[in-house]
Amino acid sequence: MVRVTGTLVLAGTPIGDIADAPPRLATELVNADIVAAEDTRRLRGLTRALGIHTTGRVVSYFEGNESARTPELVEALVGGARVLLVTDAGMPSVSDPGYRLVAAAVEQDIKVTAVPGPSAVLTALALSGLPVDRFCFEGFLPRKAGERLGKLREVADERRTLVYFEAPHRLDDTLAAMAEVFGAERRAAVCRELTKTYEEVKRGPLAELAAWAAEGVRGEITVVVEGAPETGPAELDAEELVRRVRVREEAGERRKEAIAAVAADAGLPKREVFDAVVAAKTAAGAGPAAKG
Repeated sequence: MVRVTGTLVLAGTPIGDIADAPPRLATELVNADIVAAEDTRRLRGLTRALGIHTTGRVVSYFEGNESARTPELVEALVGGARVLLVTDAGMPSVSDPGYRLVAAAVEQDIKVTAVPGPSAVLTALALSGLPVDRFCFEGFLPRKAGERLGKLREVADERRTLVYFEAPHRLDDTLAAMAEVFGAERRAAVCRELTKTYEEVKRGPLAELAAWAAEGVRGEITVVVEGAPETGPAELDAEELVRRVRVREEAGERRKEAIAAVAADAGLPKREVFDAVVAAKTAAGAGPAAKG
């Protein structure tokens, strides 16, 4: 006997301009048996703007109830329902609710499909003016300063373009932390209110952007940061090798592993990196004594 189940549909919604709504979105909203929405009030605004009415049951599905509501939705899917998942903006699961439901549906061998839609990550990348051939999405950084610095140090040597989401009231602190870890002159772009009336893309070195953001910034923010420069062995002096080891240690790696990783990245013998670290430690210890 063939097992018949429903379908989970992840639907991208506009990140700003309602005219960007994909045509299939309206059809899926009308035909779904269940619409799971991050914010049901936002959903009502969306359907009004599209000139449609949902016919299925509408339930909330947000960070606070995601774990508890997932089994209920999976049960409906197993029973043959077509469940449509929408978030406030963009694609579900991308720094938004959805991952748990997708994972649970896949485990039950339930079909999962998507209505492609606008993406703040890809839009910001395209507008940034930075390399887009290789990139990684890092989502939101931790709120606490120490944890934020730790996360940034983990990717200090990442050569791919980096993309982050950030809240406007934390933007200046985040950019200042990035300037500290990545370097004041590392290029970046702050993309604000994408596709909306007051869309703005501010490009420049991290230190310059941090000073700009200190004056206050509003709206939805996506930050795109240039990857670390590709430097060959001849361009890495002892000071830079030591800095890279220190960054990895502060991110939680043991010194032995950090030295091995830095040596591999630089194409150098581990002994050369080890000697640089020892020499720096010796110099630091001898500094105060030399004054006497």
